[in-house]
Amino acid sequence: MTQDMLVVTELCAGYAGGPVLENISLRVQRGEFVAVLGPNGSGKTTLLRAIAGVVRPGSGSVRVLGQDIHALAARKRAALCASVPQKSSGLEGLRAKAVVLMGRYPFLSFLGNYTQDDHQAAQAAMDQTQCADLCNRQCQELSGGEMQRVLVARALAQNPQLLLLDEVAAHLDVARAVDVYELLRARHSHGLTVLTVAHDLNLAALYCNRLIFMKQGHILYDGPTADIFTASVLQEIYETPLHVVAHPQTGAPQAFLVPHTAHTADSAPGLGE
Repeated sequence: MTQDMLVVTELCAGYAGGPVLENISLRVQRGEFVAVLGPNGSGKTTLLRAIAGVVRPGSGSVRVLGQDIHALAARKRAALCASVPQKSSGLEGLRAKAVVLMGRYPFLSFLGNYTQDDHQAAQAAMDQTQCADLCNRQCQELSGGEMQRVLVARALAQNPQLLLLDEVAAHLDVARAVDVYELLRARHSHGLTVLTVAHDLNLAALYCNRLIFMKQGHILYDGPTADIFTASVLQEIYETPLHVVAHPQTGAPQAFLVPHTAHTADSAPGLGE
């Protein structure tokens, strides 16, 4: 019987300005690779932050391997799940290797010293994310894409059971984005459970076997990629025409924007007007 890695039950959460998530319930089984999709403001990042224990729920619960994530001490939470945030702060003045070593926090000795195993795990994670050459660079010197790879390395060095990613490909060029998703798929094939928030519909459909579509703080669709990545679902979620076809090599569904009739060359004003 497959074990539930993550169980979210009737979760309501938000910020001082008001609620963002309303009665969210979902389950992610051990070994799944799931993407959360939806328009801006739909609550995707808040959901991920609540699962990570950063945002406390107003009501409801989040359990990872049966444990209430918000009742655990920080080190015990870090032993269960690792997060790659959309933005990083407070890392100025630190070298990339030092940031990746932060992922070894759950394994630190009583005296708080890094061991040879910690350094080897950090180096392996930097090799896997192709950022070993950034080892001695300070964070403020890195581009957005370089910093993103360092943050992914930090999460992998943590050796989590559940990996949470928020727009992991946002600052990456096409080649690096594919590299990261290939790495995630490889780790997933070895048992890592991955839950990622994504804006790139086609990358998510290529690599994730299950999709969750959110809108206005609610989950509207949740199911296998092949079943719910359809033109009708996408048009309902994003409120724009989209055409879905099979990828020529993998057969995975892929979406293409359809120009609005009102914006065609015949009806649009000329550039000189």
